[in-house]
Amino acid sequence: MLHKKKIIVFASLSVFVLLGIAAVKPPFQKERNLKVLPKDISDAKLDSIMQTYNIALGVKCNFCHVPMKNMKDSLNYASDAEPMKEEGRKMMRMTIDINKKNFHYNKADRPEYLHVVTCKTCHRGEPFPPED
Repeated sequence: MLHKKKIIVFASLSVFVLLGIAAVKPPFQKERNLKVLPKDISDAKLDSIMQTYNIALGVKCNFCHVPMKNMKDSLNYASDAEPMKEEGRKMMRMTIDINKKNFHYNKADRPEYLHVVTCKTCHRGEPFPPED
């Protein structure tokens, strides 16, 4: 009987230790491949910016992001396989640079969040800016 109690106590303590380890384990972090936007950007802010690009260019996410290999209806946002993704980064850098150099902003503000000149300024809802 005493032997069974020791086993039960040991098993209970083991479960509590394992639960404690699981509770402190860092949450799952999605793989990110951010080269222009800040690494500490929130998911909500990142999603908002990407939706703005979708509207400004009249495109869907698959314009810059490739499908996942094993998941037909999902996109691999971290992959650089689609050349348009790097083109988008160039456009982001250009827009940030234009806003930073030509429009007053507080040094505490992040120039990547300025919205004076945006993608829509030139693209006007088209994937490639119209030649006027």
